[in-house]
Amino acid sequence: MKLTLEGIKNRDDWKGFKLPEFDIAKMCETTKETPVWIHFGSGNIFRAFLCSAAQELLDTGVMKSGITAAESHGTEIITECFKPHDNLCVAVTLNGDGSTTKEVVGSVGEALTTAYDFKRIEEIFCTDSLQMVSFTITEKGYALRDASGNIFPMVDADKKTDPKVIMNDMAAGKQNHHLMSMITALTLKRKSSCGKPIALVSMDNCSHNGEKIENAVKEIAGAWEAAGFISKEDVEYLNSKVSYPWSMIDKITPRPDKKVEEMLIADGIDEIKPFVTPNGTYIAAFVNAERPQYLVVEDDFPNGRPELNKARGIIFTDRDTVNKAERMKVCTCLNPLHTALAVYGCLLGYTSISAEMKDKELVNLITKMSSTEGMPVVVNPGILDPEKFLEECLTERFPNPFMPDTPQRIATDTSQKLPIRYGENFKAHIEKGDADKLVYMPLVIAGWLRYLLAVDDNGEAFEPSSDPLLSDAQAMLGAIKFGKTDVTESDLSKILSNEVIFGTNLVKAGLAPIITKYFNELNAGKGAIRETLKKYCD
Repeated sequence: MKLTLEGIKNRDDWKGFKLPEFDIAKMCETTKETPVWIHFGSGNIFRAFLCSAAQELLDTGVMKSGITAAESHGTEIITECFKPHDNLCVAVTLNGDGSTTKEVVGSVGEALTTAYDFKRIEEIFCTDSLQMVSFTITEKGYALRDASGNIFPMVDADKKTDPKVIMNDMAAGKQNHHLMSMITALTLKRKSSCGKPIALVSMDNCSHNGEKIENAVKEIAGAWEAAGFISKEDVEYLNSKVSYPWSMIDKITPRPDKKVEEMLIADGIDEIKPFVTPNGTYIAAFVNAERPQYLVVEDDFPNGRPELNKARGIIFTDRDTVNKAERMKVCTCLNPLHTALAVYGCLLGYTSISAEMKDKELVNLITKMSSTEGMPVVVNPGILDPEKFLEECLTERFPNPFMPDTPQRIATDTSQKLPIRYGENFKAHIEKGDADKLVYMPLVIAGWLRYLLAVDDNGEAFEPSSDPLLSDAQAMLGAIKFGKTDVTESDLSKILSNEVIFGTNLVKAGLAPIITKYFNELNAGKGAIRETLKKYCD
């Protein structure tokens, strides 16, 4: 069985798979002639969630035009994954009861790369019909500067780090290497061509995501205006005719799983073996994901929008409600729990989140933390019930044994996640005046400090997940080694007072004593992590 347009013509060969019910060839033609939606970042969540949602609407006739997939971070996803399969993908839903739902997704009408197809992308930006440019490029994709305010270095085509790459984008106006520079230039090309408004919509899993793209575009445009490359009218277009909606997205989509690959091969599908791109992305012609999915989007689309709210799990609302939904998920009901499981899972040698959910102490840690320290300060968005959302995470999503998600994946970039996942809750409790009563949130922070030593509970070295501040954070621990139990508050004050990492000064908040106490207990030697968890979470 070939995953191609020709290969799926014989529907009898694809028993057990839900196939597209619309005319794919006609959809592709419509997409090219009157593009409505172009998306940058063609990875797993894009195909598992957004493409599947678009297919649902194409099947029912709500949408006529599909999605244009675009990629700027390398070309392999498009050239090695989309093109050979006529832009088709197999989406496998891993249900909690062990069953799977398999679907051939064909909602991508055109697949392009900025490296090879920039002129075509430019044409699309200039069409009256285009309503939405969306992104799943990770939080890093919008960043122009580091935490110190310096222009980020960027890897150029020769794989050499050269900060001048972005500097040249901003100073020269025409050398567009960074995606945010390209988007700024493409949007201004639209202004000079058709002049129609447009929505630039980040769908990345990060707080205030619309603000991040807006800040990047406007900083680049400001540099171009100062250098005389664009006019005040151009800047005004970006301010008044371009919207930057905020969104909250939630769907756990791990890298392609070996068991799913074997299942699809047993079904008879050829050429779906996963591969790793030069950028380190695991990709395949299939994606595997959980069933629950949520996308809450600020309804600010000046040129109209697809009726995505008619697809499962997608809600349009106002910015304040989006922000509340994001805070509910990221600060209370899901992300803090994930980070706790990630940190302690790595220390205890776990390689799956579902296996951790059989560990009594870890389950008690995240349950007690969320119920006694999270829910009292939870933000209720009104459109989603925090209690039900949390219950779904604890009883259905995290324990799903068929979801191949790992603590090592979730531990990636922990220093970038702590300010929101824990910092906002710490600030809420500081405002309430009961921060000194916290038990479980400080235990997670102490666990992360213990994680920074890169020694597990058996006393064996492990490799921490990638994190841009990993070496800096480890350096802040100074000479602290595994087994040292006389660590003082002063020893940890440098890192605990770091507001960039924690979102607030934990020393000033009065949390240094309990975190230091926990750290010494966790660092007492082999088995100390387990004993400490038993002591406080049994």
